[in-house]
Amino acid sequence: MAEGKGVETLDDFDPPKKPKTNFYAFGCAILASTTCILLGYDIGVMTGAAIYIKKDLKVSDVQIEILLGIINLYSLIGSCLAGRTSDWIGRRYTIVFAGTIFFAGAILMGFSPNYAFLMFGRFVAGIGIGYALMIGPVYSAEVSPASYRGFLTSFTDAFINGGILLGYISNFAFSKMTLKLGWRMMLGVGAIPSALITLGVLAMPESPRWLVMRGRLGEATKVLNKTSDSKEEAQLRLAEIKQAAGIPESCNDDVVQVTKQSTGKDVWKELFLYPTPAVRHIVIAALGIYCFQQSSGVDAIVLYSPRIFQNAGMTDDTHTLLATVAVGFVKTLFIVLSSLVLDRVGRRPMLLSSVGGMMVSLLTLGIAFTIIENSESKPIWGIGLSIAMVLAFVATFSIGAGPITWVYSAEVFPLRLRAQGVAAGVVVNRVSSGVVTMTFLSLTKAITFGGTFFLYSGISVIGWLFFYFALPETRGKTLEEMEGAFGHFGAKSNSKYKGVENGNGKVPQVQMGTNLST
Repeated sequence: MAEGKGVETLDDFDPPKKPKTNFYAFGCAILASTTCILLGYDIGVMTGAAIYIKKDLKVSDVQIEILLGIINLYSLIGSCLAGRTSDWIGRRYTIVFAGTIFFAGAILMGFSPNYAFLMFGRFVAGIGIGYALMIGPVYSAEVSPASYRGFLTSFTDAFINGGILLGYISNFAFSKMTLKLGWRMMLGVGAIPSALITLGVLAMPESPRWLVMRGRLGEATKVLNKTSDSKEEAQLRLAEIKQAAGIPESCNDDVVQVTKQSTGKDVWKELFLYPTPAVRHIVIAALGIYCFQQSSGVDAIVLYSPRIFQNAGMTDDTHTLLATVAVGFVKTLFIVLSSLVLDRVGRRPMLLSSVGGMMVSLLTLGIAFTIIENSESKPIWGIGLSIAMVLAFVATFSIGAGPITWVYSAEVFPLRLRAQGVAAGVVVNRVSSGVVTMTFLSLTKAITFGGTFFLYSGISVIGWLFFYFALPETRGKTLEEMEGAFGHFGAKSNSKYKGVENGNGKVPQVQMGTNLST
């Protein structure tokens, strides 16, 4: 010990304590993510409602496919508009707008007298879902401290799964009503959560990054002080956001003029026409993870789980709906587990493990249905195995591929590109989901249920390889540092993050409480 220094104690060698949970940021992320209940409820409720819609309106399987899948294409309108809307009126009021539109769509679907009117109601609801899917993850990522960003942003998928479970419960609750009233009640009560969300969101603050983009530094500072783990972290986050927005670090006025404003046209050019190597890598990674999440067939398996169970040998409608409730419960349980460990384990390990489990589940489903479909009578074990593998599939999906898609895509885009970048990703996600859900029944007739599951398993293998080579770890980085982790593929991309050098060769500091180990 050097002379002149005091006697060192054991306390001097204690590692820094992990920051306490910021309950204010926690509450804001929960409120923003509740918008995703809307998509989940629609997926869940249409699973059972489709059985009764087909009987009541006397429509074909092709019309049912279109009815269930078309909302994903309708949502593209909302997703495409959401980026500009959120940059114009703010993240918070865009969430309010999303809830209001879905409320109108749910009312219209609940009062549908025929198939055409029902399609119009789904058109309106789809626009609201598109807005909600884009803005919820963006707000959560922008308001969260780096130490808990993965946990808080993963609420997006948690609430999608919660909405699916609510939809399944609604199916079961209203299934005993008359044929004409039951499915209309299932769809109409979706207006209740959208109304509650719209009112609740008014209690949360605006995104600090949007406030800085608008030159409202005083308001942004107040929000950052409340949502950061410490005052020092709040100052660091503010400095990084100011730099990204082109505001001098020395400028501390409450309201300033922001000169570095990108138009929507400039943003799209930077994303797709003239991207830097880092931005090109970010776009490929984000759009790829959105695409492969849905191309694995998850929405089709969730939406058509009653049909899957029926083709495995289950005949009773009540038992079928109860089995779908189990699917919703397992999805919700595993997304909660994922949220608890995401910031400790990291994005890549959980994503690769998740997709590996999905591959095995789908392969087993393909083998099981191939045997069932070639048997003279459906074996009793077919029901048990099909339920077990569907549950295994949704569990492995929800532990990684489900939540990490929303977390990863919301955090990798630079501030100037984030709203439009996430919007483009949601478009890819919804198109992929629409294609899968609108072709599932036709595929099963063309290549059988077994063949369809083999196809989805093959797509999951391709997805696993893409994730392994194209997606670097992002855990522990601040949003403003993220761009430096991209721009190279393969082994270098997959190396553990030790810091990103800036222009003068130094490694920028991360926010307090951030753990860089993977």
